[in-house]
Amino acid sequence: MPKQDTPQQVLAGLTSKNQFTKTGTTICGVICKNGVVLGADTRSTAGDIVMDKNCEKIHYIAPNIYCCGAGTAADTEYTTELISSQCKLHRYRTDRDTRVATAKTMLTRHLFQYQGHVSAALVLGGVDVLGPHLHTIYPHGSTDTLPFVAMGSGSLAAISMLEQGDADHQGWRPNMEVEEAVDLVKRAIHAGIFNDMGSGSNVDICVITKDEAGKVAADYRRNTDIANPRKYRRDVPYKLPSTRLVEVNGDMDM
Repeated sequence: MPKQDTPQQVLAGLTSKNQFTKTGTTICGVICKNGVVLGADTRSTAGDIVMDKNCEKIHYIAPNIYCCGAGTAADTEYTTELISSQCKLHRYRTDRDTRVATAKTMLTRHLFQYQGHVSAALVLGGVDVLGPHLHTIYPHGSTDTLPFVAMGSGSLAAISMLEQGDADHQGWRPNMEVEEAVDLVKRAIHAGIFNDMGSGSNVDICVITKDEAGKVAADYRRNTDIANPRKYRRDVPYKLPSTRLVEVNGDMDM
């Protein structure tokens, strides 16, 4: 009988050889005056290798709801696509805009059904008839409802910026103006990028607001900021050295 590996050896082999692409990630969100601001970095990794420098981590759920995702990239993408389609069918059936609580319930039920095996940690934000809402949803299906949140591997650095700010800026406060909230979210994502190896590249921002007439508008600002640009880059491509043909005994050699 050939010797069989123990379950621990099998698990070690799977984790070392098959690296799933993960988002690494710093994602956060804050509630501001008449709206919600979401932010995310754009680096995705597989182990210690950067797989994508410009990954989209802010996902569309409904015209008035967006969702940031951390965890396994495929899980976050397809989970949000699934719930987005279910929300669209719900709007057709009810002839009403999707409420944030409805999307949160759909996401939590889906994730709880798989008992944490769908690796999607989400920050859900949106504005509906009841005002702005911000929730965190964990892979097992549990939720938090807070005025400012951060998730992902860079969340400790980001939440410190949201809570206390830095020497030159304050942290979160109630009734912040939209552009103040955008600046705060940018600084929180920057803190995650510079203090977490799994986060990096650019900063994406999504602003969801409601005007005085009650109309909700979403402004997705892709690559709105580059936290750590490359300082040295060649102006022209590298030129390979030219080769000279030499005739030897009637034959052409390089």
